[in-house]
Amino acid sequence: MKAAKLKTENEQQEHLDKPTLFEVAWEVCNQVGGIYTVIRSKVPTVMKKWGHQNYFLIGPYFADQAAAHFDPATDFSSPIGKAVLEMQSRGFEVYYGQWIVSGRPNVVLFNPYSVFDKLDEIRYYLFKDYNISVPEGDDLLDKVAAFGFQVKEFFHYLCETSVCDSQMIAHFHEWMAGIPIPGIRKSNLNIKTIFTTHATLLGRYLAMNDHEFYQHLPFYNWEEEANKFNVMPIAQIERASAHGAHVFTTVSDVTAQECTYLLGRTPDMILPNGLNIERFEATHEVQNQHVQVKKKIHEFVMGHFFQSYSFDLDKTLYFFTSGRYEYQNKGYDLTLEALARLNWKMQQAGTDMTVVSFFITKRPFYSFNPEVLQSKAQIEDVGRVVEEIKEQVGNRLYNEITTITGTYEFPDLRALVDDYLRLKLRRNVQSWKTQNLPKVVTHQLVDDAKDEILNFLRTSNLVNNRHDKVKIVYHPDFISTTNPLFKMDYTQFVRGCHLGIFPSMYEPWGYTPLECLASGLPSVTSNLAGFGDYVVKNIPDHDEKGMYIIERNDGNFNRAAEELANMLFEFVNLSRRDRIALRYKCEEASMHFDWSNLGKYYGDACRLSLER
Repeated sequence: MKAAKLKTENEQQEHLDKPTLFEVAWEVCNQVGGIYTVIRSKVPTVMKKWGHQNYFLIGPYFADQAAAHFDPATDFSSPIGKAVLEMQSRGFEVYYGQWIVSGRPNVVLFNPYSVFDKLDEIRYYLFKDYNISVPEGDDLLDKVAAFGFQVKEFFHYLCETSVCDSQMIAHFHEWMAGIPIPGIRKSNLNIKTIFTTHATLLGRYLAMNDHEFYQHLPFYNWEEEANKFNVMPIAQIERASAHGAHVFTTVSDVTAQECTYLLGRTPDMILPNGLNIERFEATHEVQNQHVQVKKKIHEFVMGHFFQSYSFDLDKTLYFFTSGRYEYQNKGYDLTLEALARLNWKMQQAGTDMTVVSFFITKRPFYSFNPEVLQSKAQIEDVGRVVEEIKEQVGNRLYNEITTITGTYEFPDLRALVDDYLRLKLRRNVQSWKTQNLPKVVTHQLVDDAKDEILNFLRTSNLVNNRHDKVKIVYHPDFISTTNPLFKMDYTQFVRGCHLGIFPSMYEPWGYTPLECLASGLPSVTSNLAGFGDYVVKNIPDHDEKGMYIIERNDGNFNRAAEELANMLFEFVNLSRRDRIALRYKCEEASMHFDWSNLGKYYGDACRLSLER
């Protein structure tokens, strides 16, 4: 007991000796993008290293998000709590409490709308002091500017008190949080600053419009391109944040290239993204969980396809791709081309396997396709009648057997079913069956005629024909438990699939293949994705661990499509035993990406900032 108490006291003293670390991000208690996953998943590891009294997060306050993520404080006795009370007395709408995630870190949240009356003044000084021109009438830029002003004032107040007498580090994530950095430097506050860009907005736009983005990267004029895409204020904020920080970092070597040319500063360090792998771990249950979730996907597939024709579900593989709808950046164009080629290869080989490939992304839609919902409802009706028949047959069979006299003979099961139930089943099946092909898209899109995924499928005739070995389900909305088609969340859906496909042309990091890995699912990505580039450089024999990487550096779309198609064809031909073994290797390999391992890079960035 004494030893344990002494250890706890030593850990507390170790934390007291550490600098105070603030992490500032638009995604703190505000689930809007991938950075939310970075910050949230990293919290337990950071808390373990820095301690509750040395680590604070700062983010925006939005009532609808805070209701789910934020727990207000009742104790304001800490220096930061007292600072929040002082800010409140000065008229700022600021909240102090805990983020309801693992580790329960302390957070300070500012309501951007509360200082909208000062926007003209905020814009004036942003341009006067830092040459950042924020136009009127842009809601996001207004909120970002207002939030940045409040955070800067908060740090100014901290440095008016004794809080800044000890070492303090402020780590800002992405342009939405970066505005305070030049102000901190201009005022020469005793705060060491780190800025991490997770992707340059200008780079994202350029990549969407230039197939040879990386080849042309050294030759872009950032000002011309920022004006062309109407993102000059954001580009100016990114550059000011990158140049003002003591330490400038990004998430991958791939993104570091665009930082050098588009932001004008080469990152000091690479901070690769990790996950809290413990949340995904299933250990020996990984295969059992896959089988259980796969049954639910089977139910959808039967309702969606079997009304037109059937195939052997025991010889069916589920592929999927997901993410923001960026047709070229996310590699949807390459995935579709490779699937069309895979369809031909499987037909030529005469394989008895079937692939159902899901496209999960977000597109404007009116509603679910009524025919898809009707098919789902009808097969559920069939299922209910089957359950009725099963119960009736079971009860009557038991009674027949237990009351039998003389020589035992197996009863005629047909005689045990009422004509009423036979007719009901027949009517339900007949109303469910159709001569139409299964729908490719599950929703009614707002702009069906111009959708790039649909247009490719129509042009290539990959429209769920009976003879197609590759079937397509295009689901233009993210999957959740409230979804009537799948009735599961996204992480469950991933576990039920066999392979993730993410051959991005532009992807600063890419969490989707990493989430697959943590769920025991092999995946394909490209070496132009930060994750794929990291794997190639740091994970030997990555193919054997379920991390397949497509080469996309040369810009040759045809070669990359053939490479991906061949990779998919090889996966289709794996035995069930090989696929199961691969699942366990994936989950084992995922531990490399746990924050307990990758968190060290953040520690190095903090040390470097203190040295400067």
